[in-house]
Amino acid sequence: MIKATTTIRAVELFQVDLPPPVPRSDAIQSFVTQETPMVRIRCADGSEGTGYSYTIGTGGSSVMALLRDHLAPRLIGRDPAHIEAIWRDLLFATHATSVGAITSLALAAIDTALWDWRCHRDGQPLWLAAGGAQARVPVYTTEGGWLHLSPAALVEEAIAAREAGFQGAKIKVGKPHLADDLARLSAVRHAVGDRFALMVDANQCFTVAEAIRRAPHYAELGLGWFEEPLPADDLSGHVRLANATSLPIAVGESLYSAGQFADYVRQGACSIVQADVARIGGITPWLKVAHLAEAANLAICPHFLMELHVSLCAAVPNAAWVEYIPQLDAIATSRVRIEDGHAVPPDTPGLGIDWDWAEIERRAAARVVVS
Repeated sequence: MIKATTTIRAVELFQVDLPPPVPRSDAIQSFVTQETPMVRIRCADGSEGTGYSYTIGTGGSSVMALLRDHLAPRLIGRDPAHIEAIWRDLLFATHATSVGAITSLALAAIDTALWDWRCHRDGQPLWLAAGGAQARVPVYTTEGGWLHLSPAALVEEAIAAREAGFQGAKIKVGKPHLADDLARLSAVRHAVGDRFALMVDANQCFTVAEAIRRAPHYAELGLGWFEEPLPADDLSGHVRLANATSLPIAVGESLYSAGQFADYVRQGACSIVQADVARIGGITPWLKVAHLAEAANLAICPHFLMELHVSLCAAVPNAAWVEYIPQLDAIATSRVRIEDGHAVPPDTPGLGIDWDWAEIERRAAARVVVS
């Protein structure tokens, strides 16, 4: 039996609430507050690791309760090097609430902390420790494509993004009338030209029939993909839609396990995989989904969480885009580096996020220490 290198002696839990820097709205909701559950593991030898996940305004206290009452106590005395074993044990311990968002978000906060610890132990950046497949990944922005913005504002934001070096932008769709969606998209396409990538995101607002009706009109604008056109649990509807259009169908931010992704891939229900490292339960399952997509010759273009996904995308060969939405600027001093339209992963050990602990302490809506 391999002797433990060290053991976890304490787990600190924080919830930090972060208002978005700009108003964010889509076809079904507004992003009012990012609740940010954070986990910091402290080990007997003085080493530590920090991880996190997020909500878009609801459920943060439930994630914290699951961490405090059921998951963090199970970490005490464990060897943090046994990341896969810990993830499996915690998943089994919560089998009555899996698969689901609250459990996955709690698991992700722990799993990312363990990976941060491992990378610091080994003196490696996450992108290299997890695979080291790409030195940089193309980046697109969503921050100027929200549904409440006027066509003129969308055009202004898209032109600014292009001039700032971004290679593409994502525009929210789901206006009551197709003509309104098309007017907004056409204005942007005319302004930025054909070489600037445009994607659309419906945030699960359409019926199958409506998505099939709209897809060919969107496709005429040369879009990169049609994201979350239907409710995520409508697998058969996604199959029907994928078979009815040439427009690539992107899904994943509302799927919570590798098995759910496997069902989509097996049935040809998507052609862009958008696993979210927080919503799937951490880096450990995210990498499995990325390689599942690779084996099926599909691209992975993850949702949100750019501060983590820049490293994970660089770790795997089939990541095609990083989504730019600033998330942690208020509590971190590091920034995602963008060069020539590409996101460049941090080369410092760990997750590559430099936390501002004084600001985290100041903003903490909740704090618990489990030992």
